[in-house]
Amino acid sequence: MSLHPTLQPYADAWTHSVEAISEMVQPLAEGEWNRRTPCPGWSVRDIVSHVIGMDCEMLGDPRPIHALPRDLFHVATEHQRYMEMQVDVRRHHTAPEMTSELEYTVIRRNRQLRNESREPGTLMRGPLGTEITLEQAYRMRAFDVWVHEQDLRTALGRPGNLDSPGALITRDVLLEALPKVVAHDAGAPRSSAVVVDVHGPVEFLRTVRVDIQGRGTVETAPALGPAATLVLDWETYVRLACGRVTPEAVADRVKTEGDQEVAAAILRHFTVTP
Repeated sequence: MSLHPTLQPYADAWTHSVEAISEMVQPLAEGEWNRRTPCPGWSVRDIVSHVIGMDCEMLGDPRPIHALPRDLFHVATEHQRYMEMQVDVRRHHTAPEMTSELEYTVIRRNRQLRNESREPGTLMRGPLGTEITLEQAYRMRAFDVWVHEQDLRTALGRPGNLDSPGALITRDVLLEALPKVVAHDAGAPRSSAVVVDVHGPVEFLRTVRVDIQGRGTVETAPALGPAATLVLDWETYVRLACGRVTPEAVADRVKTEGDQEVAAAILRHFTVTP
């Protein structure tokens, strides 16, 4: 059996990122596991715990039965509570326990990928009991693991892989959220256009057009006389869209042109990850 061609790019991207994570954390001393990462409230250990936990769920393992502490300031929503369970249950695990569980989980997932015969449209259980397709699940794992690989690289001072297979999937996932950010959340004027120009390891220029009904769509064609233009580098785009930095913290890395109020509103609502 071989993986469906639609799923293969997501499996390859996941493999690329999870192997990079494994390689990064293998030699870490005990204290380095407690380093803070850009992911709010999570240490290096917490991110690796999350990666292990989510892949265990892809394997169909039962979720841990565990009561969360009440004083976790970064846990405010049901989605965050759901994600925190796999993290908090491993908070006291040692470095060898973490690396061996990660290694074992990756071996099991690789075996699962080799034997995967289901169609991309097959429905499966997603976070919080939602139903998602197998393709959505694979895509979100590739996206999630690449973003967390970057969190770890920032925390450990090991930059890299900004243009890896997972980066391209992340670009597409984040671009899908852009019409809502511009048209709905930021309230860009109807019958207007906003240009987002990204440079660096991953480069793209996209126009978000807002129609007369206030609905947004993404186009690759540049707009003449857009309401606002945002010019920024790829790493800053990811960090903003994933809630790793505030617009104020990266003001020197974002150039805005046109209607400054519209540009500021877009940046205020730029975070799209839950």
